Amino acid sequence: MALIRTSSPHLHKASSTGDVMRLVILACVPGLAAMTLFFGWGTLINVCWAVLIAVLMEAGIMLLRRRPVSFYLKDYSAVVTALLLGLSIPPFAPWWITLVGILVAIVIAKHLYGGLGQNPFNPAMVAYALLLVSFPVDMTRWTQPFVMLGDAESWNILPLVDTFKVIFAGFEPVWIDNYTGATPLDAMRHRGGLTTEEAWLSVPVLGQGIGAWHAVSAAYFMGGIFLIYRKVITYHVPLAMLGSLALIASIFYAVDPYSFADPFFHLTVGGTMLGAFFIATDPVTCATSNRGKIWFGIGIGVLIYVIRGWGGYPDAVAFGVLLMNLAAPFIDQYSQPRTYGHTKPNRGFKGGN
Repeated sequence: MALIRTSSPHLHKASSTGDVMRLVILACVPGLAAMTLFFGWGTLINVCWAVLIAVLMEAGIMLLRRRPVSFYLKDYSAVVTALLLGLSIPPFAPWWITLVGILVAIVIAKHLYGGLGQNPFNPAMVAYALLLVSFPVDMTRWTQPFVMLGDAESWNILPLVDTFKVIFAGFEPVWIDNYTGATPLDAMRHRGGLTTEEAWLSVPVLGQGIGAWHAVSAAYFMGGIFLIYRKVITYHVPLAMLGSLALIASIFYAVDPYSFADPFFHLTVGGTMLGAFFIATDPVTCATSNRGKIWFGIGIGVLIYVIRGWGGYPDAVAFGVLLMNLAAPFIDQYSQPRTYGHTKPNRGFKGGN
């Protein structure tokens, strides 16, 4: 009988890779539901469209590589990649943005390196970073929380049919400007000469709409706790990432509260919680040992704050993760645990290696 060669992640218990990926998908449901509630149907449409394209591309590549299609589709890795990318794309992004992103994620970032377990970078974040750099207008036109647009009795959510028209037919009605605008991170980053306190009082998305972003982050946080409870991930990367981000934000906020946002703002807006529990914890591109995961998470948290504060992109989760993906092999070399029977761990690069 011919054996199918597979690469990491290898599991040493009854769960298969597909079981783990399904738990990740399940943990994303609260975040997807919250985004649909507060930002409309666009995110749900983008996720469904991304999953469809990803599965078709994965099947096509498996046929070209002469691999068993059903075996590799059952690991659900393509679905998880599509889900994470769909959650990261603005709700009103045109259909071809998602198509290009999935093409980059599945074909280039994943299979060009050999498939699942061989990719050095998180495929969803590679695609997101390329889309953000290549199409900055479409990737920064976010839907405003509908709690800002409606009255006390209605969310004023854009109808499903109209959302389809915007995404797939390029429909640009006059009222579209009423539904789009800057994210809280973008508004805080480009607040002009306003202090942070003045920005909170005068910028609507920071005053009226910030609660929607807090709710979405809380939903992702609950999903992340579920993954830790089910032992799909460990607490090391999320705790280190969120802790380092909160610490450095607290230091700068304490020094100059008029120029820097408070740590709670950095933790609860943008893609911080999604990145901490669902993206940075990718077992293929993350550091391996528990010690290494802590340094990996710390690096991401510091990079997020630095890029948010002084870089050109308000939400820096993708860039922080990708830069630390590049450093993961180095971290692994210097964070190896002690081998049984040895007095100290074998760390670093040895001569001749």
